This record gives sequence, C-alpha cells and structure tokens, in this order.
Amino acid sequence: MQITSPAFKENARIALHDAGLQKALGNLKEGFPVKRSTAVARMPEFEQLRDEGTALKNHILENLDIYLEQFEANVIKNGGHVHWCRTPEDACKKILDICEEVDAKTVTKGKSMVSEEINLNDYLEKNGVEPIETDLGEYILQLRGDHPSHIIAPAIHLNLEDVSEIFHEKHKRPKSSDPKVLMQEAREMLREKFAGADVGITGANFLVAETGSTIIVTNEGNGDLTQTLPKTHIVVTSIEKVVPTLEDMTLFLRLLARSATGQEFTVYNTLSTGPRRAGDQDGPENFHVVLVDNGRSEMVGSEFQEMLRCIRCSACMNHCPVYGAIGGHSYGWVYPGPMGSVLTPKMIGIEEAGLLPNASTFCGKCESVCPVRIPLPKLMRHWREDEFSKHLSPKAVRWGIGGWAFFAKRPTLYRLLSISSNLFLRVMAGKKGHIKKIPLAGGWTDGRDMPAPRGKTFMSQYKSRKQR
Repeated sequence: MQITSPAFKENARIALHDAGLQKALGNLKEGFPVKRSTAVARMPEFEQLRDEGTALKNHILENLDIYLEQFEANVIKNGGHVHWCRTPEDACKKILDICEEVDAKTVTKGKSMVSEEINLNDYLEKNGVEPIETDLGEYILQLRGDHPSHIIAPAIHLNLEDVSEIFHEKHKRPKSSDPKVLMQEAREMLREKFAGADVGITGANFLVAETGSTIIVTNEGNGDLTQTLPKTHIVVTSIEKVVPTLEDMTLFLRLLARSATGQEFTVYNTLSTGPRRAGDQDGPENFHVVLVDNGRSEMVGSEFQEMLRCIRCSACMNHCPVYGAIGGHSYGWVYPGPMGSVLTPKMIGIEEAGLLPNASTFCGKCESVCPVRIPLPKLMRHWREDEFSKHLSPKAVRWGIGGWAFFAKRPTLYRLLSISSNLFLRVMAGKKGHIKKIPLAGGWTDGRDMPAPRGKTFMSQYKSRKQR
C-alpha cells in the first residue's frame, strides 16, 4: 500500500468534499457507536471486564517472551510450525517460501490487517501467486483495486451503488442494487476459489499460549473455509496477540464483540490447533504461524507500550470526530483513526506520519470507549513531543509554541497578555458577538467564526473563586 500520510491535509480536504464518502460516513455515526452503547448497557459488569482486560494485557506485555515461547512450543507439539519475522520483508518471503514448497498458484485469504501492514498481496502477485480476498468487504475492495479504510468494516467508505457498479463490471452479470442479490453473486464467485485454493491465509485475533491455538472471529464464515479446505493453512499475525489461556481469550472476546459491532458475540469464533489429526474429517495437512514484529518489540518498555494492549476493535475510530469527518484513507496508511495516529508513526516513522498525531481534537472519546483503556491522547502527545524535539514541526508551529512558552514562563506578562487579548477580541467582535477573521489565525477562521470571549479571564476567575 502506498504511503500518503505526509499528504494528510490534502487527503482530508479532498475527503471533506467527496459527497459519496460523506454519505457513507453518515451511516457510521448511526451504526457502530449506537450499537456499542446498547450492548454495553446490557452488561452491568462491562467496566469491570475492561479493568480485568487492561490488567491482563499489562501482565502479558511484561512477560511477552515467556508466553510467546510457550505458544511456539505448543504449536510445534501439535505438529505445526512457527516462523519469527522481524520485518515485513521477512514475513512476505517466509509466506512465499511456504507457498512455493507446496507449488501454490492461488491463495485464499481471510481478513487480516497484518497482511495489509506487510503488503502481502502485492508481494505474492509479483511472485506468481494469486491472492483472493474472501471477506466480503475485502473482496469488494480487491475488485476495485482499493484498500481498507476501517479495521472491522474495510469497505465502510463505499455505498451500495459503488458495490453494484463494480460487481456489474467484474462479474459480467445484470446490474442489481439488491444487497441479497449482490451477496449471492459474491458467494457464487468465491465458492470455486475456496475449493481450488492451494493455501489458505488468515489473520488471528488471539494466540493461546497454553494450547498453541489461534482464533479468528468473523460474521461471514469465510475464515472457516479459508483455513479448512486448502491443504496448507498459514496464520499471519503480530506478536502482541498472545494470551495465556483459553479462559483469558474468552474475556477479550466478550470485550471485542461489544466494542466493535455491538454484538454479544461474533457469529463465528474459530480455533485452529495445528494441522489435521488422524480421524479429523477436515482441516489442513500443514499448519504455519508467521509472527510479525515490525517494531513492536521496540515498543515494549517504551512510552508507547500501552498501544500494544490494542485488540483491534475499532471503537476509537468509530467514535472519533476526525475519522467521522474524513474517513480512513485520509490517514494515508493501513491503520487509521486514533489508534493509527499512534501506531503508524512507529511503523513508518514520525518523519512520514507526523501530521497524524496532530490530527486530533483530544476530546478523549477514544480513550473513554477503548475496551482496554489505552490512553490514546497521551500517546499522541508523546509523538508530538518527539516531532518537536526532532525539529520536524513546521516553523510557524515552533515559533508559536516558543512565543507561548516565553509568556507562560513569566506569569505577570502572561496575565497582561490574557487581559489584553480578551479586550482585543471583544473589540473585534463588536455587537455581533463573533469574529469572522483574525490576523495570523486563518487556519481557524477560514472555516468558522470565532465567538468573542465573555466574562473575565480564566486566571481572574480562578483567583476570585479561590478567595471565597
């Protein structure tokens, strides 16, 4: 996937004027947030589960090496293989090697954001292996030559007419706007692909150390067909997905479904524990787990370790006013929204992604709905600090912060500036009560009016209340 994060502002400008995208994003506001709220209200112990999930994730990260080694030992015990890959290139090469060992020509894929992260599809295609996305949203995007804009609803930026158009073009069938007809078309097209695939590749929501199992959660069942029909099953996932026990896994499943889609539980929760055993009616003959690091081990013990608690529910982006206005593609890489604004700079560098942690209102909604209480605004502030310390911020920003710091360090001057600014803005507003344009503040007033300040300054009010 091409990185366009440095063009975030231009991406956002285009998104704001894209009528089709804005229509699609309107559906988001009435969808996942409302369903999550309803599901949480039905579970009195939800906040307690969040606390337990947060504590458990912290414990896992403090003992990550132990649980990963235990997971690997049990995968091997079950007859499978584990491959440790530090970089995306390492992971892609290992997956290609496995495909070439079984002379694979086609690969069916269940939904996997890690495969997007390592750009797996392009790599396989360039090396003569055809990847076929089987998740409906991902399938639609593949037909369009498009990429996901959301973690759990990859095609959320599209409308029904977009799907109808691409199906008509690619399937060569009569055009339809009936979702049931379109769904049946996709099923018919994919059935042959499922049956003929040499290798199935899935992601994993969690890795269970005590059993060497992986689990995927889906609402379509495509993941089951992807991992049971081909002779070889490859799981490509990241190292922080490990959990100690099956019981721990169920804790996160209860949090995940409610936070992601507002369901009590996802429709399909499928565990894979090694290759087919004697007496099994189905399942792969070969089972491989490709564990991707890609900078995650460097986050352990750093100020960004809390980001590794993420269970990829997408609640943060579902509730984010910025994501809700511009969608996922504006962020310019695989992971959008608040979690992407923290993770992306680590993956591709703050030099490329510096605009993302700055694209936040810091309203705190993302942190308030996160099932494992990741302090996303705090982590974005860390990136802003890093960007500033490396002199990557625009000069105007640096001068502005420097000017503010000059006055902030001198309380008397700061009070005088506050009082004079208060009076100046009131005069500018006049009787209208708002200001259409402020010198040196066009970035704000070009798109909105600024209300005039009312009453005394904050410091004056604080002082008077303190004296009561």
